[in-house]
Amino acid sequence: MIRVTNILYPTDFSSYSNQAYFHAVGLAETYGASLTVVYVHAPGAGVDRAHWQSQLEQVRPSNPRIPVAHVLLEGDPATEIVRYAADAGTDVIVIGTHGRTAADRAAMGSVAERVMRQAACSVLVVKLAQGAGGAVRPTAIVSATRA
Repeated sequence: MIRVTNILYPTDFSSYSNQAYFHAVGLAETYGASLTVVYVHAPGAGVDRAHWQSQLEQVRPSNPRIPVAHVLLEGDPATEIVRYAADAGTDVIVIGTHGRTAADRAAMGSVAERVMRQAACSVLVVKLAQGAGGAVRPTAIVSATRA
């Protein structure tokens, strides 16, 4: 049996990360795990930290039995997510992806791809269905595997 007690859900508040949220909550409910919601603020981004802290703390599962924590980090998103996951003893990171093409990834990079490659724990990368206009709650979480 897989043991999942700590789930990390990084968000950028996009529809892509919102889709991953439903998977993170589903896993937390299934395994009785805690959920940590993290946002990485880019220095010099223009909007102050207080704004992002307020946005972050609004992300809460409807199930009150899921312990939830909110963490605001600063720096490069992939680097900070991986570092925090290692420091916190995270079992799985659930992260959304934009599903960019290879050319887009080469030009811009992909936070989800970098997290997947660098994290010591398992990473569930959730892609928004092609043509979907917004996040849709998944009907079931089939399984999670540990790498």
